[in-house]
Amino acid sequence: MAINMAIIGFGGMGSWHLRKLTEHLPTQINVVGAYEIREEAQQTATEKGLKLYASPQEIYNDPSINLVLIATPNDSQKTYAIACLEAGKNVICEKPVTMNTPELDEILAVANRTGKLFTVHQNRRWDRDFLTMRNLINSGQVTNLYRIETRVQGSRQWVHGWRGYKVNGGGMVLDWGIHLFDQILLLFPQKITSVHTHFHNIVMPEVEDDFTALLQFEDGLSAVVNVSMSSFIPQPRWHLFFKEGSAKVQTWGEDGTLIKLADPNALDWSEDIVYTAAGPTRSMAPRPASTVEEITLPLVEADAIDFYKNIIDVLENGAAPIVTHAQIRRVMTLIDTVFQSAQTGASVSCSI
Repeated sequence: MAINMAIIGFGGMGSWHLRKLTEHLPTQINVVGAYEIREEAQQTATEKGLKLYASPQEIYNDPSINLVLIATPNDSQKTYAIACLEAGKNVICEKPVTMNTPELDEILAVANRTGKLFTVHQNRRWDRDFLTMRNLINSGQVTNLYRIETRVQGSRQWVHGWRGYKVNGGGMVLDWGIHLFDQILLLFPQKITSVHTHFHNIVMPEVEDDFTALLQFEDGLSAVVNVSMSSFIPQPRWHLFFKEGSAKVQTWGEDGTLIKLADPNALDWSEDIVYTAAGPTRSMAPRPASTVEEITLPLVEADAIDFYKNIIDVLENGAAPIVTHAQIRRVMTLIDTVFQSAQTGASVSCSI
């Protein structure tokens, strides 16, 4: 029997969910209808064959609906999530789910009390660049890792709709940062001990459109997280540094590269000197190609529909959710700390 789902907020992401489910799981998850306040989105939902609910209350009261996707602006998702859970519905929220950790805790308390599923759609866990980097880190080829840098950069200098307004939870930390932080915390379970963040408002007056966060982990690992809307020469999507080499994945759709020492003890070139216009240098003389090995890291194939396959398994077989309450809360706690550091202009000591 199909799981009947309703959507609250039939914008870009709401319609994306419908398309993915229609293409991949049409007999397992049946999207019945949607609640949406904008006339153009209502028309789109009708054209897609969805029932239009006149209010969220109609969804809460519909006994045939047992799963609700909430894809509204960030500041409204808490209210909808709690109401759905109280009505006995299982809930999937678009990220970041709430504006801060105390709001998230309100939802989690209701989910725990009602025993209904509550999770967040962290779809970027299925990005191939992330999976490529995760496979490399877990492969044993990387030892003595000391820094990892993760970036999403573009030059569009524009955000759509509510994402440009602070009151709605706009800005790049809650838009893209939520994904990069989720990925970093999946890669490294050890505690973060300090966070230092800097925000820029390059073209958006109310919200940050460029930010950089430096995360320090308890074992000494550093992570640099950057999102920029004004980068006309993008840096690598991932850049990894370890004692014996480096690795990068340049973009979402490109193979990664690992360059590592062929022989860590080969120092016969150590006296090489490079003469620049302003003087010589030994310390930055380029390493001869014969001393390193270059390995292509093929992109890992993945499909974000696996998120919904897990949802089906949770509801039908009692499986554990892929995106857990503890993971959701850890990411939101980190985001709170990122905002705190940006507001104070100083590093924040923490245990996240």
